[in-house]
Amino acid sequence: MNEPAAGKLALVTGAAGDIGRAVAVRLATDGASVIAADLAAAAEGLDETQQKCVAASPNGAAMQSATFDVTDAQAVSDTVASLTSELGPADLLFNNAGYQGQFANTLDASIGDVRRVLDVNVTGVFAVLQSFARQLRIAGRPGAVVNTASMAGVSGAPNMAGYSASKAAVVALTKSAAKDLAPHGIRVNAISPAFIGPGAMWDNQVRSQAQVPSIYFADSETEVAEQMIGQIPMRRYGSLDEVASAAAFLLSDDASYLTGVNLEISGGSA
Repeated sequence: MNEPAAGKLALVTGAAGDIGRAVAVRLATDGASVIAADLAAAAEGLDETQQKCVAASPNGAAMQSATFDVTDAQAVSDTVASLTSELGPADLLFNNAGYQGQFANTLDASIGDVRRVLDVNVTGVFAVLQSFARQLRIAGRPGAVVNTASMAGVSGAPNMAGYSASKAAVVALTKSAAKDLAPHGIRVNAISPAFIGPGAMWDNQVRSQAQVPSIYFADSETEVAEQMIGQIPMRRYGSLDEVASAAAFLLSDDASYLTGVNLEISGGSA
């Protein structure tokens, strides 16, 4: 059996969510030991992810969970250092913790909510990336990172100005960090999913866009779902497995000459 991540240790943040769980399970299937991380409030979801990783592992690789808030830089640093002391530095990072925020026209958006989106999606992503990379540098080992951006950050999404801005920042952070960390043998790439389903994020997008007056979407959830799919040349949303496959590829040695790349998982949408 092909196990491209055998012997690797992977840290996955936002692991209680749909995309985080899918990638964690894919990495476990590929032979990695996985540390599934999320907020303490998501402990139940983390347990489910950990159980799925254990069931998926072909070699009985160890699985572990950790809880911390990515917006607390000290907690991130302390937790990553503690995990490194116990398990050694993680080889792979799926830097996925994020917050969609409220859906609102730019005229009506809450500044407080925009700050929260940016704090989680940009500062939090940076804090985890920095702590991960520092531990690898100390150990003198190479590694690979995939940050979760979004097509909203590539093309801008209506009623999601804060989220779109935050994900554009993740793409820029990826490209900058890739240059900084290349001398240390650490690759940094990003994925930008478009509409992905089924799951909580898809359901929330459809429901939320239907609730906000807009020239782009109807006020019926059924119609909104059809309008969203109509924007995709392939006329379907992407699957969680397709996102996981893309992330696993970028984290694997098959992508050994790729860094600073933002891979659009979009079904052809731009």
